[in-house]
Amino acid sequence: MTSMKRMLGLDVGARRTGVALSDPTGALASPLTTLARRDDAQGLEAIAALAREHAVEAIVVGLPVSLDGRLHAQGQDVAAFIERLRGVSPVPVAEWSEQFSTAEAERLLRQAGRKPSRDRGRVDAVAAAVILQDYLDAHRSPP
Repeated sequence: MTSMKRMLGLDVGARRTGVALSDPTGALASPLTTLARRDDAQGLEAIAALAREHAVEAIVVGLPVSLDGRLHAQGQDVAAFIERLRGVSPVPVAEWSEQFSTAEAERLLRQAGRKPSRDRGRVDAVAAAVILQDYLDAHRSPP
């Protein structure tokens, strides 16, 4: 890929969905917001609205594949969420491994002097940025 465009990244959890946004060049991901996951229909529409508002060209969703390579309960829930999102999204939806994204988000927040345990929503948004950044880095063209 020679030129990436703006993308959304999602870290879908049981209670919240962390959302990240790339810069317009598709080089850098930053935490954007966290959405409560009480009603999937509203959440899916909120994500689609964010995609339209920020003129993204794709959405990347972290898929929790276990260390044994299988999708367990949480992974199956996220896979079903991805399929529902594809039904309402104005742009393509890609899956990307989210292994260790929460641990990395917590490490980054501690490094910045923040306590992850005090703001779980922030952890989710940073985890979404970790997932999206990993995706962007893996799909960047060599110089």
